[in-house]
Amino acid sequence: MAELLLFEPTQLPWFGLSVGVSVFIAFLLFYAGGFGGADSKALMCIALALPFAPVGVITPLIASAVSPISQLIFPITIFGNGVLFAAASGVYMIIRNLIWHKKTKTALFPGTLAKESVGKKLLVLVTGYKMNISRLQEKWHIFPMEDVDEENGDLKRKLVIVPKDEGRDKILERLSGAIETQKIDRYVWATPGLPMLIFVTLGLIVALVFGDIVWLLVRLVLGAA
Repeated sequence: MAELLLFEPTQLPWFGLSVGVSVFIAFLLFYAGGFGGADSKALMCIALALPFAPVGVITPLIASAVSPISQLIFPITIFGNGVLFAAASGVYMIIRNLIWHKKTKTALFPGTLAKESVGKKLLVLVTGYKMNISRLQEKWHIFPMEDVDEENGDLKRKLVIVPKDEGRDKILERLSGAIETQKIDRYVWATPGLPMLIFVTLGLIVALVFGDIVWLLVRLVLGAA
């Protein structure tokens, strides 16, 4: 920012555009529940520090991966790379769940979980995996993705798409009680709850070293690389 003010004042409007778009996206994702507070602040800080791709300082190893958007709004490139890596982790989760299902010959969504919507099931499949309740209780950084409700003596098992740290212990108590009374099996859905900040950081490193991976993949698909 100091460089823009002291040496290139003509770039100030583009600086404002890059920061403005990035801040808008950060707020939008935060209020939509896609970003946490730390994730949103990180994207805004990146926008202030690196509004444009620093091609004059760091030249990406893949020249064709320098996209027009990265030269205008570099944080979007970082965010795009981060989303790509987050999606890759989802593919890993699906493969892991399918292997677990085949190995244990246990239903992925037993009991009332089978009645959950397809959308919820897909979200759980790409963000979580089945885990023994005893292991889940030992690992504070892993959160349950299901809960139980008991009404009129009937136990209802339900998916929790956005697990929260505040209610973790109470959910574990309810699940443990249901397991002890043999109303549900000992395997429950859980997620490591990786913050998007990890993927954004990885996206930043890759953007600086290699460039815009999303742009590169689009060029490869279109045969323009």
